[in-house]
Amino acid sequence: MAMSGSTQATRTDKDEVVLSAHDITVSFDDNVVLDKLSLDIRRGEILGFVGASGAGKSVLLRAILGLVRKQSGTIKLFGVDVDKASDMERLRLDMRLGVLFQHGALFSALTVLENVQVPMREYLDLPKKLMDELAMLKVELVGLPADAAQKFPSELSGGMIKRAALARALALDPDIVFLDEPTSGLDPISAAEFDELVVKLRDTMDLTVYMVTHDLDTLFTACDRVAVLGNKKVLVEGTIDDMLKSEEPWVKSYFRGKRARQLDLATRA
Repeated sequence: MAMSGSTQATRTDKDEVVLSAHDITVSFDDNVVLDKLSLDIRRGEILGFVGASGAGKSVLLRAILGLVRKQSGTIKLFGVDVDKASDMERLRLDMRLGVLFQHGALFSALTVLENVQVPMREYLDLPKKLMDELAMLKVELVGLPADAAQKFPSELSGGMIKRAALARALALDPDIVFLDEPTSGLDPISAAEFDELVVKLRDTMDLTVYMVTHDLDTLFTACDRVAVLGNKKVLVEGTIDDMLKSEEPWVKSYFRGKRARQLDLATRA
């Protein structure tokens, strides 16, 4: 199978771990969601993180971002233990991360341009004119028309909302972008275009992409590697070919079911 991420094999830094989650445990009261889970993400790859609904995919993402409290484990970003980082180190780390939350999570009272500027206002001290110019560059970078910059989220289609949210995630030129179900709710054509955009941005901006998804099309066409969450841990990780060979019952059902077989044949054609 021709994988869109195959260019990664030529990178000399492809084995550098930029995000490491080790023995992560997260629970809510007596409900243990993640139990000593470990996962590494390498520079320049697009990692698809998949699992059954309610398994804890978004919980891990939020734990990595510090939005959910973990009970144990270590998270390192670019070799820095985030729990031991100074306030200044944590600030620098935060500026190297971009996040696209599920459903976009745009501020409804702000225009697209103002939404993209939110991280700039929080972390940078820039003149308004320069900030407007930088935000417009991001709007254009994600393929939105120039006039979309002055529109409010309520005036945008689902696909445009996702692109605007991606523009905001890229506002500070991050090294890692976290995407939470980025194609959820999109029609197949819009979803495919978004996947192509993510791959293009990875290649042009040298991004590392951590993508929580359940979209088989995305996993087959955009991801270099896949990690499967099950039984509160990472069950299997590897390429799509590794997923297709796995005998783990859930993995086998998900990647070798009727819909997956049809998609695999279409991808290989």
